[in-house]
Amino acid sequence: MSKSMKRVELALAASGLSADILEMTAETRTAQQAAEAAGCALDQIAKSIIFKGENSGHVVLFITAGGNRVSAKRASAVAGQALGKADADLIRAETGFAIGGVAPIGHLTPVESYFDPRLLEFERVYAAAGTPRHIFSIDPAALLKMTGAQTAEFTE
Repeated sequence: MSKSMKRVELALAASGLSADILEMTAETRTAQQAAEAAGCALDQIAKSIIFKGENSGHVVLFITAGGNRVSAKRASAVAGQALGKADADLIRAETGFAIGGVAPIGHLTPVESYFDPRLLEFERVYAAAGTPRHIFSIDPAALLKMTGAQTAEFTE
């Protein structure tokens, strides 16, 4: 098991949840790929979109429904700072995950996070589990609680 996936597993266990981490036969780097692999609706994929806070210099995580696009303008307003592109090195340094497998939990350092309320409309959502081929299923309210994210409107 990869170190990244192990952190996700430990974060789930620490929260008292017993969520199965699923290995997919196909890659799940995109929300569309993950939805096809999981056999669920696109919006049931909790995708992790990461920006760099221009004031803080740290990553800011937006957990959004798979079919939604994060509005840079709305996200900046929610975060209270201008947001820019986070490069792969910064993402890995602060979250511990590579692009294409960034999980919403199990980060190396605490990450400022925001949560798309669209995800709360489902009984279950699926999120990356630390690799491009692994996902986990979870109640979205439990995911919101685990992440410590703030629910906010930041999509187009």
